[in-house]
Order: sequence, then structure tokens, then C-alpha cells
Amino acid sequence: MKVITQVFNFYIISSIHVALSCYALVRLTFHMFGIEYDESMALFVFFGTIVGYNFVKYDALVRVNKLTIGRQLKIIAIFSFCSFLLVGYYFFQLKRITQVVSAGIFAITALYTLPFFPNRKNARNWAGVKIYIVALCWVGATLVLPLINAEIAFTSDFYLKCMQRFILVFVLILIFEIIDLANDDPHLQTVPQQIGVKRTKILGLLLLLPFYFFEFLKSSLDQNQLLINLIMILGLSLFIVFANEKRSKYYTSFWVESIPIFWWLMVVFYG
Repeated sequence: MKVITQVFNFYIISSIHVALSCYALVRLTFHMFGIEYDESMALFVFFGTIVGYNFVKYDALVRVNKLTIGRQLKIIAIFSFCSFLLVGYYFFQLKRITQVVSAGIFAITALYTLPFFPNRKNARNWAGVKIYIVALCWVGATLVLPLINAEIAFTSDFYLKCMQRFILVFVLILIFEIIDLANDDPHLQTVPQQIGVKRTKILGLLLLLPFYFFEFLKSSLDQNQLLINLIMILGLSLFIVFANEKRSKYYTSFWVESIPIFWWLMVVFYG
């Protein structure tokens, strides 16, 4: 049992789970726009997420907080380096325009982590900005890049999906911010810090309404997708309602981050 627990914890803290969530959203993009499975694109996002998230999570701990690099952190560093090599391999399988746009997304991630400007904190610590940067990066990586690489035109359906995807990630992050409220720096001005937990929950629930009804504005209506989306947002609504500061770390790091995976699996089996 101890070994299983250690493996599961490594799965979470090494960002494999969040990378699988991004991978699931890429696969959903393929499905929604009729794109044939592109292994290079999907795995580029998967391994890129591992590298990006581990860089964001552990850079500050080591560089700023001077955390001693223990055995577990060394393993994560080696794993991240191997993922970085795979990112490089798949990067060169992508079309040139996709490479350029992905470099832009990486630049935003770096801005989020590193203090580029003198006497300024990184973007992660800019008041109220974090949630928007993360949501935009997810939209870019899981929706914009796959369409660019597949040379799909940006139609009205694309912009609707961008708004849906942004709302979904925004709401997921709201749950994280509720759970982390007690530990977050007050200067971050997260949504719960600014408007309170109750209003944050109401905001999250209200945002799910346009997320669902945007589906009706698409050029063609998919009845199965409507049902799958409804099931997904009902489940997400429960996570919003029951979120609080006393929840286990697995509430968000595993269960909430599993929402995109379950959404994709529903499409696979019932779409």
C-alpha cells in the first residue's frame, strides 16, 4: 500500500495528471473539429505541460526559497528533463507556424515564473492576473495550437470554443483558489480574496451557463455533445458547491483536474 501511495503521489506532484488533463482537452479539440489524431501535437502538449508546470512549481522553491534539493525533487528534475527532450523532439514535428505560436505560449509561461523586469515580481505575483494568464495558456495549448497545426480556418465555431475553453479553465482555477485561500499571499488578490468564497462559488456556477449555451450557437448542433456537456457541468457544479479551505489537496490536484479527462472519456464512449 505504501508503494502505491508513493507512486500516486509522484503521479500528482510530477504534473503527470495535469498533463493528462491537457492531453484530454487536445483530444476533445480533435473530436470537435474533425481533426485526425495527431500524435506529435497531442504529445507535444502533454510533455510540454509537464515541463511547464514543474518549472512553475519548483523554480521558486529552489531559486527563491533556496529549498534543499532532496531525492524526490531530483527524480522530478530528471523526469522533467526527459520530458523536455521529448518536447524538443515533437516540437520539430510541428508546422513552422505552430512552432512560432507555441514559442509565444512558452514566453508567457516564462513571464509567469521569472522576474524579467527590474524590481518587479513575476507575473504569477501580479495582483489578480494569475487566473487569466493560466486560462489563456490552456486555451492556446489545447485549442489554438491543434487547429493551427491542422490548418483549420478560424470560424465562428472556433471562437465559441475558445470562450468555452477559457470559461472551463477559469472555473477550474476558481476551485483551486477557494481551496488555497488560507495559504495564498493576500497580495495575489485571487478572486475569493477579492469577493469572498460564497460569491466566488456563485460566479463559477453562473459562468457554466454561457459555457453550456454557447453550444447552441455552433454552426451544427450535436445532441450527444449537449448531453455530455450537461453531465460534465453538473459534476463540476458539485465540485464548486462543496469546495472549501478544509478539503484535502487531492480534491483539486486529482479530482478537479480529472474533469477534462472524464469529459473526454464520455465523448470517447458516448460521443
